[in-house]
Amino acid sequence: MTDALSRPTQSAPAGRRTRLARGAGATAAVLVLGTAAIGAWFYQRLDHNLTTFSAEGIATSRPPAGPTVAGGGRAVNVLLLGSDTRNDGNDELGGGDAGVGHSDTAILLHVYADHKHAVAVSIPRDTLVTIPACKLPDGRWTAPKANQMFNSAFTVGTSTAGNPACTQNTVEALTGLRVDHTIVVDFKGFAAMTEAVHGVDVCVPGDVNSFGIHLTKGRQTVSGQTALDYVRARHGFGDGSDIGRVKRQQAFMASLIKKVQGQGLDLTTLLPLADAATKSLTVDPGLGSAAKLAEFAQSLQDIKLADLKFVTVPWRYQGDRVALVQPDADTLWTLLRQDRTLDGRSTDQASAGPTDPAASPTASPDASATGGPATGAPTPGTTANTAPNTTPGATGNPADLAVPVTVHNATGAGGVAGRVSDELRAAGYQEVAVGPNTRVRSTTLVEYGEGRAAAAEQLARLYPGAELRAAAGTNGLVLTVGQDHGTPGAGGTTRPTTLPTTIPTGIAENVRPADTDLCSDLSFG
Repeated sequence: MTDALSRPTQSAPAGRRTRLARGAGATAAVLVLGTAAIGAWFYQRLDHNLTTFSAEGIATSRPPAGPTVAGGGRAVNVLLLGSDTRNDGNDELGGGDAGVGHSDTAILLHVYADHKHAVAVSIPRDTLVTIPACKLPDGRWTAPKANQMFNSAFTVGTSTAGNPACTQNTVEALTGLRVDHTIVVDFKGFAAMTEAVHGVDVCVPGDVNSFGIHLTKGRQTVSGQTALDYVRARHGFGDGSDIGRVKRQQAFMASLIKKVQGQGLDLTTLLPLADAATKSLTVDPGLGSAAKLAEFAQSLQDIKLADLKFVTVPWRYQGDRVALVQPDADTLWTLLRQDRTLDGRSTDQASAGPTDPAASPTASPDASATGGPATGAPTPGTTANTAPNTTPGATGNPADLAVPVTVHNATGAGGVAGRVSDELRAAGYQEVAVGPNTRVRSTTLVEYGEGRAAAAEQLARLYPGAELRAAAGTNGLVLTVGQDHGTPGAGGTTRPTTLPTTIPTGIAENVRPADTDLCSDLSFG
């Protein structure tokens, strides 16, 4: 095994490496988040390694910050990108010549507000999306472009370093989720880190002898160039698709995290790893120092492998491109905006163990088969539309359903207050009135009068992250719906704010728990 800072001993012909599909470095970013916490005495050296991209290219109109929980924890979204830049020695690993930087691996990591659960959403490179306005190197901003491949956002401006701010803008516009941090990793960082952990266990679904890659079917440990080839290549694996590569990358990342959590890292491993990783990182200004990176990494240390899920955004082929399956994709974004697990529960409920099997993604029927997802009303005292056969007020005081509620729309989109009022009435609230639209606010607010605190808490459970506030002179409850539960989408429409009573198959069939056997479900690619 070579030193983590040296060049990988395994190499491959440049011509073959040129033909490999791009993208892998986001895999390495997961490891960085788990191992960046090191002694302060080493920070100064690492600070010189990090590259920070300018915040000037980040859109000024952005989704609200994620929901919070008691104790101050807040949901955080991290965009992990793999760069295929051939600059700075990366051509020796990836082949080819220096040119426009691409990112064909993109993962949106949603860290729940309890910081004990997380979901990593893969967005295929060929997904057709709208690229919003993005800043060019000369300071001009582009016009939005519809029906573009997702990975083209990183190439806006044709810089060899890529345009991570544009990709961040694209993800925020697509999902309605605020991206708190963006991390870009190149080939060298990925290869060096896999060597620093002494290799990663992988599973090869079949013998591969294509484009210079020679792997034998079955389980094996890979590092350096071989690890990079395994997660980058498309041809020679299954049907050769990008979707198959995504599945393989998800299995690789889970195995990588398992390796790190299982063996731990002493200083002889940790310091070379951190040094190699940070030399290959480009981060947003919020993570622009080793101390900030380490602080964020420490905030994730309580996430167990069993509480991490991978999911590919619901997709279908559209010619040689990938289209999002709706309304399933929007349901996924709604789940994450409301800080709900993939089976629609709160993290507290998820920690308590499984409930109704019908709410499980692996057991739920295809909602789209009946003309789209069910959009039943939220159930007071439980969660907003998470499981069938629930009883209004089952976990709260039924008397609180008689407390009058006035609903105001503060989303900036039309019709939200009326729709929310209808949902509350259907859920059993007896006296609901629609108030006038109010000034736009990012978060939902529940105000309550004297003696109504318990009723306010019950109502707020339907709107995770809602602010609770006592209001003198208020008779009953006042619900002001913010953009976190009624975010305006493209064309002035309103993003979904409620969840279906069953999780659509488009989500269920694309979920991969991190503790799944590494050979499971790799035949596609």
